[in-house]
Amino acid sequence: MRTQVGIIGAGPAGLMLAHMLHLEGIESVIIERSKREHVQNRLRAGVLEQGTVEMMRELGLGERIGQLGLEQHRIDFRFGGESHPIDFHEATGGRSAWVYPQHEVVKDLMAARTAAGAQMLFETPVTAIEGIDGTRPVVRFEKDGVAGELHCDFVVGCDGFRGISRRAIPAREGQVHDRIYPFGWLGILAEAPPATNEVTWGCHEDGFAMMSIRTPSVTRLYLQCEPDENPDHWSDDRIWSALHKRLDVPGLPPINEGRITQKGVTAMRSFLFEPMQHGRLFLAGDAAHIVPPTGAKGLNSAMADVKVLARALEQHYQRGSQDLLARYSKTCLKRMWLVQRFSAGLCTMVHSFAGDSSFVRRLQRADLDYMTGTTAGRLQFSENFTGLPIDA
Repeated sequence: MRTQVGIIGAGPAGLMLAHMLHLEGIESVIIERSKREHVQNRLRAGVLEQGTVEMMRELGLGERIGQLGLEQHRIDFRFGGESHPIDFHEATGGRSAWVYPQHEVVKDLMAARTAAGAQMLFETPVTAIEGIDGTRPVVRFEKDGVAGELHCDFVVGCDGFRGISRRAIPAREGQVHDRIYPFGWLGILAEAPPATNEVTWGCHEDGFAMMSIRTPSVTRLYLQCEPDENPDHWSDDRIWSALHKRLDVPGLPPINEGRITQKGVTAMRSFLFEPMQHGRLFLAGDAAHIVPPTGAKGLNSAMADVKVLARALEQHYQRGSQDLLARYSKTCLKRMWLVQRFSAGLCTMVHSFAGDSSFVRRLQRADLDYMTGTTAGRLQFSENFTGLPIDA
């Protein structure tokens, strides 16, 4: 097989890049190890930045966001037995965030690629990536037990943290920056209407909690727990008791209880690999960086990466210029370190760490007071949460 851009991974980053390249007349092939149904239906949380929503609308992918998405103007931080909302719509002069789960984004992108007759190979594990230091890389794969090759001009790794793409970069050429947090999130899906129409964060001495919105009748909830916690050790009664304790405040509606349909534990880490390119191989999304979910930056950061890369590839094919391709990693990393700063900072501010002294806990409270109680603090949070600019 031969194409211009070989894309490994059919998640949001790979699908979005292929769609953007298609609109510019650039050919691509997506290779994905999982089944199509698994990719399209795997459940992920999703809060979209203003820039991500604008990008999807500009590319003709925004119709269902308008139908199913829930526009958010505020986040309510609860600590000290009180509500401390940040109105980021007001602080930024009109910017919003949208609750729109990642699997819905994937459905939108998958439908667009299918309608365009795109080449997408599912249940096709990649076995090797070769020739990235030359001008004709080769992606080797296996389809239905038969070995195959994809010859291309460029390879883009959108295959996640555990994918093969990052490992194709020689170890001596890359550097890993990593932090693993000593806690996880117990994620709960409940058939219960959200208590409010705002995402709510509980910063409690017993641990963090969060209420998000999946639909008007389904609530997504999170509780700080041990990173290796067995979800089965959390009975329904224990879950609701902890959520009420960490999220309810006087004068506001308590968390609504309902039938719990899903629960699982997610570990927390910050990770960044640099550079995000080597020769003709480029990394995007989770293949290059992981952020803790407190800042809702995973999907949005992937979209920022592929927006930069799509512009660079467009410049290469239409103008014969290599400038943006050469600067891809530098451009993305400049933004990504700011994203890591925001996400890691929030993570350490709102979670309870075992063994912390009273001094450290009071500093956490001072940070929360500054962020929610001052104009400068609210603006800084709001600009970061609704999305930093994407330069290219």
